[in-house]
Amino acid sequence: MSQFERLHRIKNLIEARRVVSFGDLMDELEVSRATLKRDLVKLRDSFNAPIVFDRDAGGYRFGKPNSGPSFELPGLWFSPEEILALMSMYQMLEGTDESGLLGRHIRPLMTRLTALLEAADGSANEILKRVKLISVQRRRVEPKVFETIGAALVKRLRLVIRYYGRAKDRHTEREVSPLRLVNYKGNWYLDAWCHRSDGIRMFSLDSIEAAKLTDQKSKEVSLKTVDEELGGGYGIYRGKDLQWATLVFNKDAAKWVRSENWNEQQKGRELDGGQYELKVPYSDPAELELEILRHGENVEVMAPAALRARIAKRLAEAAKVYAGRA
Repeated sequence: MSQFERLHRIKNLIEARRVVSFGDLMDELEVSRATLKRDLVKLRDSFNAPIVFDRDAGGYRFGKPNSGPSFELPGLWFSPEEILALMSMYQMLEGTDESGLLGRHIRPLMTRLTALLEAADGSANEILKRVKLISVQRRRVEPKVFETIGAALVKRLRLVIRYYGRAKDRHTEREVSPLRLVNYKGNWYLDAWCHRSDGIRMFSLDSIEAAKLTDQKSKEVSLKTVDEELGGGYGIYRGKDLQWATLVFNKDAAKWVRSENWNEQQKGRELDGGQYELKVPYSDPAELELEILRHGENVEVMAPAALRARIAKRLAEAAKVYAGRA
């Protein structure tokens, strides 16, 4: 029986019997004298339990509530799987806090999670050392922008944003109706109805230089429509007009790629010699090209011809950079 279970058992015994002797508590819990003393101290010091020893009655009972927070034990029982889930949740919240987006808003949640982990059979700090989440290539988002977009989503109001489009190196101002926030590979994106282009568009939050809440109601668009409009292309660059890329990985890369999820609609099959064929849909090739280039000489683009030519050209340009510098 864990300490957390024993604390609940002590509480239930005293509530049921009004007064319980030290000996009876030891017998019921099947613990040593020292362990029971530690449990009673834990109840008093960590949970502000008003437990008193009544000499006349010969046992422990609950007295008048102490000053400070009311006595309450967390009503949760933790399995190893649940503890792992809590640890992971804590680390993700902490990582979000470090990015400065939610800041003061999640600190009370983090404090509560720490208390819940302390209630499990072990120290929260010790438990948290056993799980580590690492976020890479996270682009910085202005906290004020994030909070303004969040407020617009909740209140269903339009926004006026100043947006920097990196591809065209251009700054524009747009009025949008926010539809959904998306976190993809550690970075935030906004699916929104753009009133300038009269359609659903995706905006990278790190490219939103300023956001201002208006008093106009958002245009209502169902999330089903958003999904249908953006389609199922590769990665974050989605769209309706899909093409299929056919990639063949050599046997060394195949060991890893065959277990990877590149897209919900992907199709894979084993080839002779240990090679692996992967077919993925895409609309805009930008992100897919980067993923292909990551595998270097271990992958060959078989189709479509235009994508194969683009990858070949980029590899040739990369080779020129290194030519003569070996």
